[in-house]
Amino acid sequence: MPRSIWKGAISFGLVSIPVSMYTATENRSPSFKQLRKGDNVPIRYKRVAESDGQEVAWEDIVKGYEFEKGRYVVFTDEELEAASPGSSKLVDIVQFVDASEIDPIMYQKSYYLAPDKTGLKAYRIFERALEEKGVVAIAKVTIREKQHLATLRPKDGVLVMETMHWPDEIRAAEFEELEGDVEIRDEEVKMAEALIENLTRPFDPSEFVDTTREAIEAAAAAKVAGEEIVAPEAPETTKVVDLLDALKASVEATKSQKSQKSA
Repeated sequence: MPRSIWKGAISFGLVSIPVSMYTATENRSPSFKQLRKGDNVPIRYKRVAESDGQEVAWEDIVKGYEFEKGRYVVFTDEELEAASPGSSKLVDIVQFVDASEIDPIMYQKSYYLAPDKTGLKAYRIFERALEEKGVVAIAKVTIREKQHLATLRPKDGVLVMETMHWPDEIRAAEFEELEGDVEIRDEEVKMAEALIENLTRPFDPSEFVDTTREAIEAAAAAKVAGEEIVAPEAPETTKVVDLLDALKASVEATKSQKSQKSA
């Protein structure tokens, strides 16, 4: 059973539902350690002071907020907890919205919220109500001294909480390249639409694998076995002379893929 990383309660009106929080995802990308060339000894990193290079023990490290360049004020854990608005043990629901109203760019990280035994009935009632209404809950929650905006939604019998970026953390999409004028022909748009149609089908997550991870794991196994690693030849890139011709060729190429998938 995974270990919970936070315990608290969902606050829903006058109802309080005790829950434990678990990470819903894991990073399975290949992990590399830095080694010393020649003898492959792992390299350690030390915490050192910038002014004199002296190593600093964990117990001598404090948290500083830089209020101007090179100047800091120091906070204790108690001061940071006191500065956090609201309870650090509550998922405080403030409203409900249709999920389509939320731009996916706002989502940050996913967690499972599992009930304590004493709150199972209230948890099931809340989860079922969310499912039948077809909405997500908007909440505020403080995790490790940081307040987050979050959503709660039901998935396969469990509540999923997704922390979100605050609106002022989303950068504006301002690019000079987008300001230029280009001529777009109706035929080009229709060909792009046909290409989209040929590649449209129900989403099946099991179809997708991390081919980079698989290749690295296979290469690592080959190295352990003493085999020589041969890099595959990179495919030659083809120049696109005419966008419409490229779209037409893409549409023709994806027609057969579509028929094979539907067969």
